[in-house]
Amino acid sequence: MTLAPPLTPAPWIEQLWQSVTDGDEYAATELVLRALDEGWEPESILLDLIAPVQGRVGEEWAANRFTVAQEHAATAINDRAIAALSHRTRTRPAGQPRRLAVACVDGEWHALPARLVAEVFRLRGWHVDYLGAQVPTHHLISHIHRTGPEAVALSSSIATHLPTAHAAITAVQATGTPVMVGGAAFGDRGQYAALLGADLWAPDARTAAARLHEGPLPRPASPHQPVDDLPHLSDQEYTLVTRTRPALVRTVMAGLAERFPPMRDYSPAQHDRTAEDIAHIVHFLATALYLDRADLFTGFLAWTARILDARGVPAHSLVPALDLLRAELKDFPRTTRMIDQATDHLTGAGPVHRTDTRNPA
Repeated sequence: MTLAPPLTPAPWIEQLWQSVTDGDEYAATELVLRALDEGWEPESILLDLIAPVQGRVGEEWAANRFTVAQEHAATAINDRAIAALSHRTRTRPAGQPRRLAVACVDGEWHALPARLVAEVFRLRGWHVDYLGAQVPTHHLISHIHRTGPEAVALSSSIATHLPTAHAAITAVQATGTPVMVGGAAFGDRGQYAALLGADLWAPDARTAAARLHEGPLPRPASPHQPVDDLPHLSDQEYTLVTRTRPALVRTVMAGLAERFPPMRDYSPAQHDRTAEDIAHIVHFLATALYLDRADLFTGFLAWTARILDARGVPAHSLVPALDLLRAELKDFPRTTRMIDQATDHLTGAGPVHRTDTRNPA
């Protein structure tokens, strides 16, 4: 059982936050080790001290108060603090420990959540193979054949990696190994994990460890293909949108200067950032088509609107971009329905039947 920290976490969190924002790796590490010396349980240091600070790092980036470089530097400091704690709390379990492989799906660079899961399981006596960020599926399968873990834990923070995660889940299950998933990509209630056929979704490391402590996960059923879980993929809309993504971005960018006049005065940097935003919108649309979940696309656009607002860009600038995108994809029924729902959400309008694609409202 994890004990509560001896003192309220808030002052400790603020101290660690200050060290992280100052870029002071030594102060951050000393603070974490002092917490250990003063009676904090190692698991609580990981999940009640370091994890909240890392969450705040992401919030500051989203609010445009952290640059990407600052976010990366802060994450590296937290990772070093975890490493220092790990070296001070090494345990050698008696007998033959249970074995778990922990990895981020291919393309996923946000490795700290997976690292926290790996450390919690180690503290609880497991033999953990932590494979880190961006693990190609075929290398993960080779590792499974070589080491024979009881289960695989897959982490992903960004929803656009869910098609790749689905392929990894089905490939791992084909080896007879159950798959536990976690991370923001899978939804706040694990709703996307269920769609992709994962054997278990856990909202956090404590929940994951507690569930596996109860006993091994059931072995997966007979091997299957991703399309068996998502029969709507047979309409090919996801495939066609994915294949034409670069062309869609170019077309939307070409039309935006006319539809959104302020863009004509953008600097090259602002123009490049706009192109990146459009590329993300198309990518999330494709992912929503893969899952057949319009809420994923609508939620992403609501988040994007908040990010644009933090940058000083009006959120209504998204509407002409969506309108241009819809015009290019007018022959795809599922796609146009998703774009219409997202536009209605952004504008506060009720559902309407759009025939004139020149009218963004």
